[in-house]
Amino acid sequence: MLVGVDIMNIEAINVIKSFKNRNVETSNKGDASESKFYALDGVNLNIKAGEFFVIIGPSGCGKSSFLDLIGGLTKPDNGEILINGEPITGPGLDRAIVFQQSALFPWRTALDNVSFLLEAKKVEKSVREEIARKYLSLVGLSVFEDRYPYELSGGMKQRVAIARALAINPEVLFMDEPFAALDAQTREIMQRDLLKIRDQTRKTVIFITHSIDEAVFLADRVAVMTARPGIIKNVIDIPIPRSSRLSNDLKITPEFVETRHKLWELLKEEVFKTQGIHSRCSIEECSFGDMKHIKKAPGLPMPLEIKSK
Repeated sequence: MLVGVDIMNIEAINVIKSFKNRNVETSNKGDASESKFYALDGVNLNIKAGEFFVIIGPSGCGKSSFLDLIGGLTKPDNGEILINGEPITGPGLDRAIVFQQSALFPWRTALDNVSFLLEAKKVEKSVREEIARKYLSLVGLSVFEDRYPYELSGGMKQRVAIARALAINPEVLFMDEPFAALDAQTREIMQRDLLKIRDQTRKTVIFITHSIDEAVFLADRVAVMTARPGIIKNVIDIPIPRSSRLSNDLKITPEFVETRHKLWELLKEEVFKTQGIHSRCSIEECSFGDMKHIKKAPGLPMPLEIKSK
């Protein structure tokens, strides 16, 4: 049986997550005497086993908070998240997370960082080093296996973190903007490599990104979140066959362009809400208040040496 098939169905039911506000008497939902900041306000979602699921939304809408909840790093205020019908009680080696930051151990080499989680699974040293080298090669860092994090660039550190997560062969791989720190060429390569890995293992991937192009290229389905407090606005099926994803001309096909436009139409309203600007307001039409009440700044006195000239 292929890894990830018929297992690891994930369901979120009315998930609410808040954080304590400091020196604030009302919440961002307007609740009086509620010193809370709501990141999520009733998320309902079903993620199928073996699918590549991408979440996009405006900055601060709760995407990463939701990923932390599925990973078992935090708990919801209300609602629940189930894996195969069982509530998540904490982290586990069946789930691996790649964060926005690399979170590498500074005293370990790249090879030892990648093999660290394999140690927790009691894998023999020779086997785990072989696996670690395989994934370092996949992310283009074979010749850097003996380097420490301080000897690596930011993008290289993140690639080590990606290799570390893949090395334990988790049932579910959580990825929180993992390619944001990579240069454009490496990002393209990593996207393609990730698709190949997913197609080989059929593992479930939950991927967060701000890039609509990346979402369309990678996903089976894309969830669009609202401005905070976040909920799921819509879930869109990507109509592009996986066999066509690695085509060099994919991004100019009608299917790609139309899907990208559809996602942006759903997303842009939420982005404008986040910025405090109405979605129909163009730059020329926006009103930033009555400008006539703004007083001119007083003129600065001219230095005597300039006046005398």
